[in-house]
Amino acid sequence: MSGASPLLKDVFGFDAFRPGQEEIVQAVTAGEDVLAIMPTGGGKSLCYQLPAIMMDGLTLVVSPLIALMKDQVDALHAKGIRAALINSTLSPEEQGERLDGIQRGDYDLLYVAPERFRSQRFVRLLSEANVRLLAIDEAHCISEWGHDFRHDYSRLGQYRKRIGNPPTIALTATATPD
Repeated sequence: MSGASPLLKDVFGFDAFRPGQEEIVQAVTAGEDVLAIMPTGGGKSLCYQLPAIMMDGLTLVVSPLIALMKDQVDALHAKGIRAALINSTLSPEEQGERLDGIQRGDYDLLYVAPERFRSQRFVRLLSEANVRLLAIDEAHCISEWGHDFRHDYSRLGQYRKRIGNPPTIALTATATPD
């Protein structure tokens, strides 16, 4: 990949892709929907983080765990990547600042829990923003939790339509037949 190679080394510090990553990044940057099932530690995050900095617009990342979001955003900041999260650990003022940042185009990546889509303001802002990619991290949560206690996971298809139906990558290391 001509555009990814310098970024892979210069931003992420890798000399080469791990198995499967290059094909996934190519598909994502071509606007294809992708389901990526890779082993734990296989570099799933790079498969949406690299395209996020290669493409104009916002990559919206749906993630199930607050600690995971924070770790990802902290690591991206350390690489100089414009990333943010919106979750319940933020004050209403901080959440408002992040929402304003969406309008201004301040972020390459924004991490949220699926429940964030309950906010009409959030959905409206996203529908007006330049969302180029929807990434669903830990996608096994859709089938494992979506019907039991985190129903917003099973509504992600509806939310996707409401924000303009961007290309989507779903990633997991824990794929059951369901």
